[in-house]
Amino acid sequence: MKLLKEKILTEGIVLSDSVLKVDSFLNHQIDPFLMQEIGKEFAKRFKDEGITKILTIESSGIAPSVMAGLFLEVPVIFARKKKSLTLINELYTASVYSFTKQESNEISVSKKFLNKSDRVLVIDDFLANGQAALGLVDIVKQAKAHTSGIGIVIEKGFQEGGDLLREKGYRVESLARISGLTDGKVTFISNQTEDVLI
Repeated sequence: MKLLKEKILTEGIVLSDSVLKVDSFLNHQIDPFLMQEIGKEFAKRFKDEGITKILTIESSGIAPSVMAGLFLEVPVIFARKKKSLTLINELYTASVYSFTKQESNEISVSKKFLNKSDRVLVIDDFLANGQAALGLVDIVKQAKAHTSGIGIVIEKGFQEGGDLLREKGYRVESLARISGLTDGKVTFISNQTEDVLI
C-alpha cells in the first residue's frame, strides 16, 4: 500500500534493527485519513470472505479495525488486556507475550460477542513474532468460530510471525512488509522484490 509506505518513510523512526516507531500516525497519534484508506484496503482484500466480525486487541489495533468494520459493515470486537468491573464473567481468554514490552498479558473477550457461526477477520497494527495474532486466533477457536483471515498494517518480515501464521494455514494480508531496519533505513518487501526507503 503506497500511501502507508510513504507515511512510514516520512514519519517512521528506526530505533534499532528490530524497532520501528510509528506513533505519529498509527499507535499513539492517529492519522484518520490514513486509517480510512487502510480500512478500505482491508475491506477490498477480504470482501469475498463472508466476514461477520472483526477481532483485534487493544489499543493500537482498534483504529484500523473500526475503519475496516465500517467498510465491511460488520461489528468490531477488541480483546481487553486489563480486567474491568463490567468484564468479569463468561470470557474467552488467551495469554499473549509482548516482546516489545517484555511482558505477558491475559486478553479477554466476552462470550456474548463471538459464536460458532462467525467468520472472523483478525486485525492488528504490527506483526513481528505473531504472539498477539495467535492469541486472537485462539479466542476465535474457543468460540468455535472460523478465522477467515489476518490483516496486518505493518509486518516485520524479518521476524518469524508471518511465516508461522502462514505455515499454520492462515491467510495473512499485510499492507506494508518490511524486510529490514538496518542502518536507520526501512527496506520493504514488494512484489517479491525489495524497495529501500531512506
